[in-house]
Amino acid sequence: MEKVAVIGAGTMGNGIAHTFAQSGFKVNLIDISQEALDKALATISKNLDRMVAKEKITEEDKNNTIGNINTHTDMMAGVEDVGLVVEAATENVDLKLKIFKSIDDATSDDVILASNTSSISITKIAAVTNRPDKVIGMHFMNPVPIMKLVEIIRGYSTSDKVTNTIMELSKKLGKTPTEVNDYPGFVANRILMPMINEAIITLHEGVAGVEEIDTVMKLGMAHPMGPLQLADFIGLDVCLSILNVMYDGFGNSKYAPCPLLVNMVEASKMGVKSGEGFYSWSHGTKELIVSDQFK
Repeated sequence: MEKVAVIGAGTMGNGIAHTFAQSGFKVNLIDISQEALDKALATISKNLDRMVAKEKITEEDKNNTIGNINTHTDMMAGVEDVGLVVEAATENVDLKLKIFKSIDDATSDDVILASNTSSISITKIAAVTNRPDKVIGMHFMNPVPIMKLVEIIRGYSTSDKVTNTIMELSKKLGKTPTEVNDYPGFVANRILMPMINEAIITLHEGVAGVEEIDTVMKLGMAHPMGPLQLADFIGLDVCLSILNVMYDGFGNSKYAPCPLLVNMVEASKMGVKSGEGFYSWSHGTKELIVSDQFK
């Protein structure tokens, strides 16, 4: 397991590639967009510069990390000769099934296939491959280089050997792997998303404003940031997708997305990534929006 492939160069993909590369692994970072790959490398370099400035790593460490990453727009070429593939594409079930079917055909039978999905069934993903025993979930937290948790999700057929291998691998990355079973939302999002959704409902019903809700949760519950700010960081489209997966999977109305969340996503107010969500991020920092649009 000296060489890995990471599919998807977005926020999670570049963070996963960064983490593996900094831990000494050779990484093939794959995306259909060269622009996305260039942006990912720039982000990784910027984050490493920040670590150098804080004296957490040396300039040599930074150069070694960058040197461990190769980029590919051809997925078939990118997954050659790797021991592990980590898929970190958009949280879309059809896209993920298509990717896993392709990499199953393109890699040798002993390669482990992992998904960074935050809510989609690993069992369902594994079913489109010829190696369901070697398919597993590795749900990293954002920002990946900093956050210690990795949810390790066992599909129905995931073997003990593969689970143990990925648990040990996660420790080599400096992470704390936590094994969970394959049910909608797993553990992290099954608990987190209803809280975020309830915060949005509280805002939508006019109980309190954005800043007030976040202040209550930060100062009253000792959360590092409020649920609405966190939703902006995660991406409101991602929150909506996860809630829909849980609502469909459990058939329980408590997971039904708040209409305000649905409207904001339809209006392309995605949070940090779009420059506006519950806060304005257009200047790169959090700014309160004074508006009645949330009611």
